[in-house]
Amino acid sequence: MASLAAVAIGAGVAAASGVPPSVWVRNPAAWLAGALLGALLLATAGRRTALGFLIAAPVALAATFFGPGQLGVHRWLDLGPLHINAAQILLPPVIVALGGAGAGRIRLVAAAVLMALLIAQPDASQATALGAALVALIGAGGWPRIPRTAAMAAAGLAMAAAWLRPDPLQPVAEVEEILQLAWRLSPALAVGAGAMLLLALTSLALLRAPAARALSAYAVLSALTALVAPFPVPLVGMAMSPILGLWLGAGMLAAQARGQYEYPGGIGRFRSR
Repeated sequence: MASLAAVAIGAGVAAASGVPPSVWVRNPAAWLAGALLGALLLATAGRRTALGFLIAAPVALAATFFGPGQLGVHRWLDLGPLHINAAQILLPPVIVALGGAGAGRIRLVAAAVLMALLIAQPDASQATALGAALVALIGAGGWPRIPRTAAMAAAGLAMAAAWLRPDPLQPVAEVEEILQLAWRLSPALAVGAGAMLLLALTSLALLRAPAARALSAYAVLSALTALVAPFPVPLVGMAMSPILGLWLGAGMLAAQARGQYEYPGGIGRFRSR
């Protein structure tokens, strides 16, 4: 419900700021579509679904480099009339999958390839958010101290490398600066949008499972990076990809809670029912 409130506030701010209905109506539509996809994952997701996301995500991110990009930045895939950010849609379910699906080597290779692709795109926001999720999963994985410390350090270095890459894209008001637009309309509206956003993103950790905490860390870092650099504000900004992605991640978590499959720890542990 908090995510719906955040989406509704963002759409209202965009409409009041003169953004065409053809743009802002997509966010409520994406919320509804995402909820349906999340429900589908709740009912059907299992080990094979998680493994499928682990394979699909690196392929999709690699495919972004075959498009024209924008000023040398490659983050998007064009599917008919839709212009989607591959990382924002696929990283949330992948983070849940990294908590336990398939063989350990597949998870580690997928995580490394995804981080390398995010640095190459470049996308410092998604690289930082993924790095935070990986640190959470590694910490919960029961690794020996030296490999755990080395893996966390590698994640930190990868995050830093992403921020060092040139990113010439300029912000779009209704996407990256939606909270500033809300503040101009009403400070209370901006505070309400921020509160609903924070509540929605932290609510993902209520399951108290390693994958849930990792997904919440990813989501919160995605929002925080939007405060310091021109990146899309999830849920509130006029971007469908974060909405769909977070619903896919929530659906995978719901399937876990329902008993489709279990995550007894972080990366490196998995038990299937």
